[in-house]
Amino acid sequence: MTATLQKTAETRKIEKMLNEYFPDRPGDFAPSAYRYNPASIRVRVVSDRFAGKNRVERSQMVYSLLKNNLPEETWQDITLIVLLTPDEVSESLMNMEFENPTPSRL
Repeated sequence: MTATLQKTAETRKIEKMLNEYFPDRPGDFAPSAYRYNPASIRVRVVSDRFAGKNRVERSQMVYSLLKNNLPEETWQDITLIVLLTPDEVSESLMNMEFENPTPSRL
């Protein structure tokens, strides 16, 4: 079974929020979200603002924004958040999985 990478009202809301929070993002990498399967939403943000920051620092920039502005059921469905600088995109295994996900069993 393949992942549908479905855009929903939830994922569009996530993208809109992140686009507002990261207006300085690289042109090719707007914040992106999709529903991977009925129980999982995946999110990616690419920003120069992550440069020099570790995973915890990057997470602190994004997690509270999502958790505090999304309904609890949406927040609980987010299972993958990929936070990269533009220079990391091409080498990131998590970005490869985000762009070309393994088939979902759901």
